[in-house]
Amino acid sequence: MQQYILSLDQGTTSSRAILFDQQGQIVSQAQKEFTQIFPQPGWVEHDPLEIWSTQAGVAAEATVKAGQNGKSIAAIGITNQRETVVVWNRHTGKPVYNAIVWQDRRTAEYCDELRAQGREDLIRAKTGLLLDAYFSASKVRWILDHVEGARQQAEAGELAFGTVDSWLIWNFTQGELHVTDVTNASRTMLFNIHSLTWDDELLTLFAIPRSMLPQVRQSSEVYGETKTTIFASKIPIAGIAGDQQAALFGQLCTEPGMVKSTYGTGCFMLMNIGTEPKASQNNLLTTVAWQLNGQVQYALEGSIFIAGAVVQWLRDNLGIIKTSAEVEQLARQVSSTDGVYFVPAFAGLGAPYWDSYARGVIFGMSRATKAAHVARAAVESIAYQTMDVLRAMQADAELPIAELRVDGGATANKLLMQFLADVLNTKVVRPHMAETTALGAAYLAGLAVGYWPSIEAIKALGQADTAYTPRPDRASIEDGIADWNRAVQALQVWSEGRPAAKSEATPATAAAQ
Repeated sequence: MQQYILSLDQGTTSSRAILFDQQGQIVSQAQKEFTQIFPQPGWVEHDPLEIWSTQAGVAAEATVKAGQNGKSIAAIGITNQRETVVVWNRHTGKPVYNAIVWQDRRTAEYCDELRAQGREDLIRAKTGLLLDAYFSASKVRWILDHVEGARQQAEAGELAFGTVDSWLIWNFTQGELHVTDVTNASRTMLFNIHSLTWDDELLTLFAIPRSMLPQVRQSSEVYGETKTTIFASKIPIAGIAGDQQAALFGQLCTEPGMVKSTYGTGCFMLMNIGTEPKASQNNLLTTVAWQLNGQVQYALEGSIFIAGAVVQWLRDNLGIIKTSAEVEQLARQVSSTDGVYFVPAFAGLGAPYWDSYARGVIFGMSRATKAAHVARAAVESIAYQTMDVLRAMQADAELPIAELRVDGGATANKLLMQFLADVLNTKVVRPHMAETTALGAAYLAGLAVGYWPSIEAIKALGQADTAYTPRPDRASIEDGIADWNRAVQALQVWSEGRPAAKSEATPATAAAQ
């Protein structure tokens, strides 16, 4: 019987399931959106029971669509929205509160208090993360302090905490397994990325009982088997990784210095930095990339707040295009921006600047400036911002960049892809397989059960891709980079001392919203 790998991709707005074959090709897929809950400004929640029901539903749907049953699935891999937290009762399996989503800002003031107490350096040294409400720890504390009886129950050992992967596995195994993997653990702000253990000092700081925590496992191993009635037979659950780490693995960035960049509303860029964590000197995050066969790989991560969102802004706010896809056609109506530079700092400047007071600005316009110039400047801004983060990564990692592997919606824009190669002066590779996040989870699960014998065997599958190489004319490119730098500097001068609106996103959380 032919076997498949079922990849469950639990995202911020939808749950998806994709069935992959041994060539890494999609056999079938299903997707279902779920409710976004906004109880107050800056608060974002999900119903954990709806997350579970939609994910279970699409898992069954994708399997049935392919005419398969549980016996033909060799393993399940899970990838998930990171940092989002669920707290539930160990005996009833019921959540004590809605899931608090990574975008949620309700604990920002508490994080500011910790910063004022001088705790940021401790947290940074142990976890590789910035002290921010984005990460899980302060969200768990909020639930314990604000849900009636929760703290007492937690201290009595009656409550479990987990990121979304843990919640799904708990339900798939009917409460038999309470586990997570190193990638998700490394996003909680409770996990020491050097010792690879939950950190008692951080648990004390956030007042979170150790009994709530899941067991931390590798990203690729057999954790256990499904027990639900979704599948007629038991299936090994064998791979877990947070979404951006899964995309890094799906892009096969398995060697130090390999980088992937995912372009959505914002942009997440991760660089494999090898087997030793390195502290960033440029306000990047240090995070666990994965653990496989006992070996841990680490990554640097940088966020760009506005990538695809600048195109949405041209469409929705300026109305100069009707669909996002039209931006390339409009931008190609001119051969250059004619000196126009667009810094789309709508939610502040991200890595490596971290200027939350900055706002979007367009420089260099004249009476001759047309909509096409603005559109081209918007497209080019995505490449320039990528360059800024990549240079910070190179400085931190002291590793050469041979190529940039890209995925996400904006990579369909050929003008952007070529300009990206030119500005970075390096090869840009876009895979034929767009679902790199789900594919990464499938690879991790498949390796654990021997579906694929090795990473080398996966690389030998030779996924088709498109490569863009930098053009030889460097003079105009270097002039453009110099003018971009001037534009960013001018914006920073303008933003000095300007108060940011309290309700707006802060640097660590604005990306990809």
